[in-house]
Amino acid sequence: MGGLDRKSGLNRLKKPAKRPSWSHLKEQHEQLRWVDGLGNTDAWLEGVAPGKIADFAAEAGALDAAELRDYDAGKRTALLACLVHTARRRARDDLAEMFCKRVATKLKNTNDELEEIRKQQQALVERMIGTYRSVLERIDPPELVSRGPDGAPAPFPAGKKARRKAARALAAQRATALAMAQKAVLASGSFAEEFADIEAVAAHHGNNHEVLVARFYKRDRAPMFDLVGTLEFEAVSEDRRVLDALGHARAHQSTTREYISDLYEGEPLDLGFASQNWQRAVRDRKRPGMLDRRRFEALVFTYLAGHLQAGDVAITGSDTFANWLDQLPDWEECGDKLAQLCEETGLPATAAEFTAALRGRLEATAAEVDSGYPDNADLVIDANGIPVLRKQRAKGVSAMAEALEAEVKRRMPERTLLGILSRTAYWVEWWRRFGPASGSDPKLKDPFGRYVLTTFVGGINMTFAEAARHISGVSAHELSAITNRHLSVDKINEAITDVVNAFMRLDLVKAWGDGTSVAADGTQMDTFIDNLLAETSIRYGGFGGIAYHHISDQYIALFTHFIPCGVCYLGRPEAVRYVA
Repeated sequence: MGGLDRKSGLNRLKKPAKRPSWSHLKEQHEQLRWVDGLGNTDAWLEGVAPGKIADFAAEAGALDAAELRDYDAGKRTALLACLVHTARRRARDDLAEMFCKRVATKLKNTNDELEEIRKQQQALVERMIGTYRSVLERIDPPELVSRGPDGAPAPFPAGKKARRKAARALAAQRATALAMAQKAVLASGSFAEEFADIEAVAAHHGNNHEVLVARFYKRDRAPMFDLVGTLEFEAVSEDRRVLDALGHARAHQSTTREYISDLYEGEPLDLGFASQNWQRAVRDRKRPGMLDRRRFEALVFTYLAGHLQAGDVAITGSDTFANWLDQLPDWEECGDKLAQLCEETGLPATAAEFTAALRGRLEATAAEVDSGYPDNADLVIDANGIPVLRKQRAKGVSAMAEALEAEVKRRMPERTLLGILSRTAYWVEWWRRFGPASGSDPKLKDPFGRYVLTTFVGGINMTFAEAARHISGVSAHELSAITNRHLSVDKINEAITDVVNAFMRLDLVKAWGDGTSVAADGTQMDTFIDNLLAETSIRYGGFGGIAYHHISDQYIALFTHFIPCGVCYLGRPEAVRYVA
């Protein structure tokens, strides 16, 4: 036991990350240092399959310290080693996720600040436009140049003396117009004030928010430098420009002067990965070869977060932000199997044929959609090229449909929800997907009954204490232990897959659809505030996450996934992940 809360180190290993606040970022950094100080788990588990490590870690995570003490020393050591290894990798994932979310918050605050500045400058812009109009009216009045009947400037007189006289008169008129223009500017203030106003407005024209980002990083600067100093980054491709910029920023971390040199390892730093606005923000034309230190640091942190999320930069020892190239099989292992795979799946075997096949399918689909548009009464494309679906009016239920519904209800026997769950478990055997994470025997007297009962209790959102009070022969501790040790998200998804596949084999469902199309939508779900997933949903107006569903045209949920509120979930490819 340790600490005032009398919690063991095992509880700290299983501790989830909190919301990405400034203080929690520092706490997560300390958590990473603590788990790394427990030992080099990569050396401990060298040669052990990652799947086995994940299973053992999941089993250890479902136990408390008292329960883990009942295991023999060898198995307890193996479980704890896997749990520490997983905790080290998860700590890096959580720290990187918090870093990315903090950067996103900074950018959001910057954009909000830019909008506020634009509102404040609206009156200034209107005054400057008025001044500019007055200048134009005085510097080019209609009477300055004599014009002919057609409105064109009249030619100068033919004689030399007359031409000189006309030129002197024109010069005098222009001098008078210039003096009037100067007077109009002075009436608004002074030339210096006008130039200052122009610079203030020009500094934020367009979407130039980059010049404002640096001041929002001031509070997070020290924790972020500690973070990038602890994590080990690697470039996924040959493009190391972001990491070179990070190294340059770290080299000048303790510098207090406003500008730093752009020389990195003797060569000018390449900032070609950044946008033109960012490059203009960090460089000063009056100081060639120098970088604005604060803006440069903001640039580095912003693009590092973007490259982490895009997979262009990886974190050594991480799972979510690991180098995805390392997870691909070697070509020597899979190259010989490509032809067989393509033959079995019906895919073209070469890149050119694969591209041509995709292009052909796309063109065929586009032609089919175009040919059916004239007969599509529900879809309208307006003059701006925007497609609009017409709202359909609800139709009344016919007498034949009501008669069919009544007959179906008469013939369909009434069954309890627990009875339906038990029958599907018996015929489909989805309950066999559950069990200890290590794959060992469940050691339950009646695993079928206990798994069905636990699924029922969790499915109707009943607490374990309420279930034990209303269901004889089961205790709250037993239901809790089964849920924590034998069930997981992956196991539940595997059981859902069994149910979906069994449902698809029924004859009746083919009357509703062929299973080739789905309806997709998300539902906002409230969650605990203090976690990494929870965010404010602009669309739903709540705080939590999004339960994202794909519903088949055969009326069964094919896929459900929990995602953050800020994720764009249209057409997510994960929709096919859990369907066999």
